[in-house]
Amino acid sequence: MTPETLRAFCLSFNAAVEDFPFNPDISVFKVLGKLFALTHLDARPLTVNLKCDPEDAVRLRDEYPGLIMPGYHMNKRHWNTVTVDGELPDRLVKELIEDSYDLVVAGLPRAERLRLDRP
Repeated sequence: MTPETLRAFCLSFNAAVEDFPFNPDISVFKVLGKLFALTHLDARPLTVNLKCDPEDAVRLRDEYPGLIMPGYHMNKRHWNTVTVDGELPDRLVKELIEDSYDLVVAGLPRAERLRLDRP
C-alpha cells in the first residue's frame, strides 16, 4: 500500500477528513472530529496508528509480530501501530482501517451515527 492509497482509503469513509493538528507532516484522519487513523505519510517504513478492540489488538500483535505493535504514543490497550510496507496484505490493512473507523463511529452519539448511515 502506498502513502497515496492509504490517504485515499482513509478519506473514502463518510465524513472522513484529514487534519494536521500536531505538525504538517502528521496526517490525522478523523470522523466528526474523532481520530481513527494517524500516520506520517513520508515515513519509511510507512506505519499507521489504528483503533482496535482490545482483544483483537493483542491477537493481531501475536499473529503479526514486528508488523503490528502496541500504538506508538497512544493508549496501548486500544491502539495498534500497523506497518504498511507490503508485508501485510493490503486487504488486511484495509480491514483494520475500516474496523478503526467503525469503532470510532460506534462511540458517537446515535444521531451522528444515523447521519453517517452506520446505526
